Amino acid sequence: MPSNTAAWLVAKHAKLEVKSAPYTPPRENEIVVENHAVAINPIDWAKQAVGAMLFSFIQYPFVLGEDLAGEVVAVGKNVSRFKVGDRVLGHALAIRKERNNPAEGAFQTFTVVADHMASPIPDAMSYESAAVLPLALSTAACGLFQKDYLALQHPSVPPKPTGKTLLVWGGSTSVGSNAIQLGVAAGYEVITTASPKNFGYVKQLGASQVFDYNSKTVIRDIIAAFKGRTSAGAIAIGAGSAGPCVDIVHACKGDKFVTMASAPIGLDALPDGTDGRGVSLLQLIPVIFQMLGSYASMGLKARMRRVRTKFVVGDTLVNNEVGRVIYVDFLPKALAAGQYVAAPDPYVVGKGLDCIQAAFDVQKKGVSAQKVVVSL
Repeated sequence: MPSNTAAWLVAKHAKLEVKSAPYTPPRENEIVVENHAVAINPIDWAKQAVGAMLFSFIQYPFVLGEDLAGEVVAVGKNVSRFKVGDRVLGHALAIRKERNNPAEGAFQTFTVVADHMASPIPDAMSYESAAVLPLALSTAACGLFQKDYLALQHPSVPPKPTGKTLLVWGGSTSVGSNAIQLGVAAGYEVITTASPKNFGYVKQLGASQVFDYNSKTVIRDIIAAFKGRTSAGAIAIGAGSAGPCVDIVHACKGDKFVTMASAPIGLDALPDGTDGRGVSLLQLIPVIFQMLGSYASMGLKARMRRVRTKFVVGDTLVNNEVGRVIYVDFLPKALAAGQYVAAPDPYVVGKGLDCIQAAFDVQKKGVSAQKVVVSL
C-alpha cells in the first residue's frame, strides 16, 4: 500500500498541517492519481478563513483542493479510459456535499478522482500547466452548456459554427480563459473584456474583439459591437460584472440570459480567520450586507430588463451530461489537436505540500492572467 501525505485543514480557521494520510484505493468508475502539481482557487482559502459559514457539512480534519495533474497509479472496476502510468488532469470533488470525502481532495500525494472528471494530457504539456484547468474549465462549462444556464451547443473538434456571439466578461481570468476557448470550440464568436495589457492574451485564446472593462463607455461600446449580431447570452466573471452584462444583453438581439460565475463582491473582502481567533459573525456582517445588497440591486435590474440570471456552481457537471461532454468527449481530442490550450499560465510558487499555505496567501493577493500552482 503506498504511503500518502496530505496538507490537512485540521480545524476551522487553522493553518494547513502536512502529515500522513490514508491511501484510499479506487472504487468502480474511479482512478487514483499521484499528483505532480496542484492549483489554488479562492474557495480554498475562503473555506479556511470563514470556517463553518462555508460548506458547513465538512468535518475536520479535511483535505481541500480541486485542481490536480499527475500520473494514474490505480484504476477501479469498469474503468477503461485509463491505465496505470497515464498522464492526466483531474477535477477533485472532495467538497461536493454528496461526496464530502478527504480522499478526493487535491492537496495530497494520492487523490481519488471520478474517471469521467479526468482527461489525458499530451506528453509535451507540463503537469504545472495542466493543473490550471480543471475547476475553471468545469465552471465555464457549467455556465455555458448546462440546460438550466446558457445551454449552448456543445464544443467539438473541429467547431461547428452557430452564427451567434457570446459575451465573456472577464476574459483574462481563469474561468474567462476557459469560457473564451469553450465558446469558440462550440462555434460561437466571442466578445470579451480585459485590461489593456491582456488584450493580446485573450485574442490569442480566440476572442474576436476585446474591450477595456474600466472604460467609461465599455457598455455602450460592446452594445455597438453586437450590432448586426445575435447574442447567445453572457457569462459574467469578476466582482461587479453581472450588472454590465445585464445591460448589454438587454440591449442586444438574442438570448437574454447572464450566467454569473462570481460573487457580487470579491472574496478578498473576507476577513482573515487564520490568526487563531477565527472570524466572528460580527466581522462578517458588513460583508454579508454588502453582498446581499449587491444581489438585490442586480436582481432588480435584471427583472426590470427581463434578463434571466443564475449563479453557477462549478462542479455540478459531475452529475449531468456536461461532465462527460467536456472531460471524455471534447478535452482529450482538443488538447491532442492543439485546439485547446492550458490557460492561464501557471505561476509556480514552490514545490511540496508545505508550500500550499503560502500559495493561499499569494492567490488571495491576486494575479493577472496567471493561476497559482504548487509543484509536488
